[in-house]
Amino acid sequence: MRECLIREVEFRTSRSSGPGGQHVNKTESRVELLWLPQDSDCLSEAQKILISGRLSSRITDDGVLIMVSEKYRSQYRNKAEVTERFLDLILASLVPVKKRRPTRPTRSSVEKRIRSKKIRGDIKKSRRKGPEE
Repeated sequence: MRECLIREVEFRTSRSSGPGGQHVNKTESRVELLWLPQDSDCLSEAQKILISGRLSSRITDDGVLIMVSEKYRSQYRNKAEVTERFLDLILASLVPVKKRRPTRPTRSSVEKRIRSKKIRGDIKKSRRKGPEE
């Protein structure tokens, strides 16, 4: 699946921002990864819906997922880094969410909670002014 996804992405390069002097002014080391989840042949329809829902804040109005890397001075390293982050993001968004099974508190935990509430209430009662109850 990883290789299939990598074949579907498009890379764009541009000049990186930040310090670096002449090197940064003349090399295109910033890498943008563009991917259209709806046009993917690697994913089933259910997976496409799942990804669209979970990554909706990262997908543009045109339906494009854009990821950028300009961490390194090398275009090759930035491309490898953004590709790895992309694959991690997609594979993580396909992992099903575990359904929570509700549990009941144990008898001892309930008794412990009640006991601590009684102690706290007694402390507050002892601080009161006026007629003793």
